[in-house]
Amino acid sequence: MLATLIALWFGAGLLRPAPGTWGSLAALAIGCGLWAINPLALYLAAALAAVGGVWAADAYERGAGRHDAPEVVIDEVAGQWIALAALPLAGAALTLQGAAAAFLLFRLFDIWKPGPIGWADRRLPGGFGVMVDDLLAGAAAGAILWALVEFGGLL
Repeated sequence: MLATLIALWFGAGLLRPAPGTWGSLAALAIGCGLWAINPLALYLAAALAAVGGVWAADAYERGAGRHDAPEVVIDEVAGQWIALAALPLAGAALTLQGAAAAFLLFRLFDIWKPGPIGWADRRLPGGFGVMVDDLLAGAAAGAILWALVEFGGLL
């Protein structure tokens, strides 16, 4: 039961259409709240979602008998938080523009799945496989955001 709640991110994964987008939006709202409290809370939550997400996605997968079911969105939660966490690392302020950029870049990489992101999506089994492509997508989005702040003076 707990694994299902976490895997579906308390029901966000049941929203249609595009449950991954809904999961990312729910994560973004919570992530911004965590950042406002303390960026360390966002980093800790991202790490917990990544580790706990492997367990929850694996348990859900075994129960449902399907790999990477669309309603499982804990992977989007962890990936979105990783992308968002790049902004305070770069010294950016919490702004609507920065949050929107984190969301759009994460969704771009999560849907497009270039290079190792796509490889992980196609090849890795179980809950680990469900999570890794989104963690990589979050890291790619975060790297671009960090570079935009550090070198581009944007956000």
